Amino acid sequence: MSSLPTQFSDVTVVTKANLYFDGKVVSHTLLFADGSKKTLGLVFPGSFHFKTGAPERMEIVAGTCSVLLDGASTAQSYAAGQHFDVAGNAGFTITVATGVAEYICSFL
Repeated sequence: MSSLPTQFSDVTVVTKANLYFDGKVVSHTLLFADGSKKTLGLVFPGSFHFKTGAPERMEIVAGTCSVLLDGASTAQSYAAGQHFDVAGNAGFTITVATGVAEYICSFL
């Protein structure tokens, strides 16, 4: 079974959404007391490429997606309860065929 959190306590939420690709990817930033941050977001159907600055862990909370990491030859599929890691100064293409994929992004 998944060990994904169902809620976060004692956080500051940035109310202004981060909108990408004409609103087809939407996230909100959570700021923690220890200085760390995460984003919670939605990916609507489509294929979207993102670059990273810092390493990231993307945990899929609901829905499904496929991910092609920059430099990889094949995409991997992910469903609720699974995660993938992206190196810093790299990138990935996330594709959602149907429905909505919900995620937690942790900056490592």
